[in-house]
Amino acid sequence: MTDAADVLDRRALNRALLARQLLIERSAMTASEAVEHLVGMQAQAPDPPYVGLWTRLAGFRIEDLSDLVRERAVVRIVLMRGTLHLVTARDCLRLRPVLRGPLERQLNGTFGRKLAGLDLAEVVALGRELVEKEPLTLGGLGAGLAEHLPDRDPFALANAVRNLEPLVQIPPRGLWGESGQAVHTTAEAWLGSPLDDDESPDETVVRYLAAFGPASVKDMQVWSGMTRLGAVVRRLGPRLRTFRDENGVQLYDLPDAPRPAPGTPVPVRYLPDFDNILLSHADRSRILTEEQRRLVFTRNGLIRPTFLVDGFVRGMWRVERGRDTATLVLEPFAPLAEKDRSELVAEGMRLLAFAAAGCPSPEVRFTDGT
Repeated sequence: MTDAADVLDRRALNRALLARQLLIERSAMTASEAVEHLVGMQAQAPDPPYVGLWTRLAGFRIEDLSDLVRERAVVRIVLMRGTLHLVTARDCLRLRPVLRGPLERQLNGTFGRKLAGLDLAEVVALGRELVEKEPLTLGGLGAGLAEHLPDRDPFALANAVRNLEPLVQIPPRGLWGESGQAVHTTAEAWLGSPLDDDESPDETVVRYLAAFGPASVKDMQVWSGMTRLGAVVRRLGPRLRTFRDENGVQLYDLPDAPRPAPGTPVPVRYLPDFDNILLSHADRSRILTEEQRRLVFTRNGLIRPTFLVDGFVRGMWRVERGRDTATLVLEPFAPLAEKDRSELVAEGMRLLAFAAAGCPSPEVRFTDGT
């Protein structure tokens, strides 16, 4: 029988997650320290990581991250769940080997038929040569590969290289407000260092718990794309503490990780598109409901920007730009208390001062017309 003290309800899990995600109070960490603490930031679009750091760090400025991109201290690379992440250079080199297996499985599941019969080692070697000679878009890489393999699908060939050879997107991609296609070269060429040899997932799981725990084995697998993590948890057993959620699901955590009281007050927060906090658990009820998830997650794979009230998703936001205006439009999922609306407006004006700096006429508007 589980002791009541070892059961964590939804609010307790919410507060633990917010504390580790630096969302109860803004952290004094540097941008690099925060990106590493968070085990990377989802980065399908260039700008969301900037907003994600602004909402988590005290005094964050755009150049705090853009300088890291230019200096090759952080990179954009396909990692967890086969999706694009912004990570530190050190994490690029140590996480990519750990995730080799999931990326290989994803490639086979998506393009296996189109790649059947090929010597993928030769395809990867050719792709590596092409992108190290000249950084290429995926389309350009596919076209270059198809010159040697004219009977094969160029897109499948390019993805074979992207999944099997660590490719990073290089600037100006990843810089705030910059446009243009993503061009790639190898991580080793860009960073001037080899990948780590260690493919063990153990320390990656520990880091996941530090940033997202407490969590179940299924949560860990959803975040990472890895499988068979039950064996990892068993190996880590002496280093972990166990809990259960309200449904009796076993959760694992680091003994000294923060687990604030469920009643801990938290400020309103604005989360960017694709924020990892919404993507890193099988059971997302600690931060949003299934009904809300269907509104936030679109059919074509977009994850809309959201705002938190009392630590939970309560609506979505967007910025509408005019020649001299920037309007933060808030779409609540349900009526909000006047106090919460006032806090959202105040924090929203700070968001506009960051994301629409220099705009002479910023304003916040709710979709109910106020």
